[in-house]
Amino acid sequence: MEATSINTTGDVVTFLIEQHMRIRELFAEVAQAPTAEQREQKFYELRRLLAVHETAEEEIIHPRFRREVHDGADIIQARLKEENKAKRQLADIEAVDIDSPEFDAKLAALRDGVLAHADHEEHEEFNRLRSELEPDELARLRNAVKFAEAMAPTRPHPGVESASANLLVGPFAAMMDRAKDAISKPRKK
Repeated sequence: MEATSINTTGDVVTFLIEQHMRIRELFAEVAQAPTAEQREQKFYELRRLLAVHETAEEEIIHPRFRREVHDGADIIQARLKEENKAKRQLADIEAVDIDSPEFDAKLAALRDGVLAHADHEEHEEFNRLRSELEPDELARLRNAVKFAEAMAPTRPHPGVESASANLLVGPFAAMMDRAKDAISKPRKK
């Protein structure tokens, strides 16, 4: 399953929440994978979904929320700090052997931070965004997010959390990431 294969007729909030649910599932699937190959496959899928999901939020959702909501800048600043921490953790975990106890510990720490971040987004950002914007605008934002994800880097890039940084660095990073993915993509068994 590719990161953008979540199909919904709902708005951007529904789409992003469905991705959060898939992220939760993937954390469990990585942790419970019976073989190293299956664990690697699930981790690859998780890493990719996290990378494209966060990039789209940083390019599309966070800037819109910051403009539309009275205290949006403060809320977004907190989310960006969480995203930076998760990107650093994700980049760090990639250097660890997938069968090691260290991987398990780092995965658990990443999971806890990412799921707390998703809860913050859902309760502090998404609900308010839904109440501030019209349904047709939320539907258009879903399309913008899906487009951003199709063009997004597929690996974490700590320090690239703003819309402007993503637009500046993102295309080159995405090209390099997709080349690395083509070379190193785990084989499905």
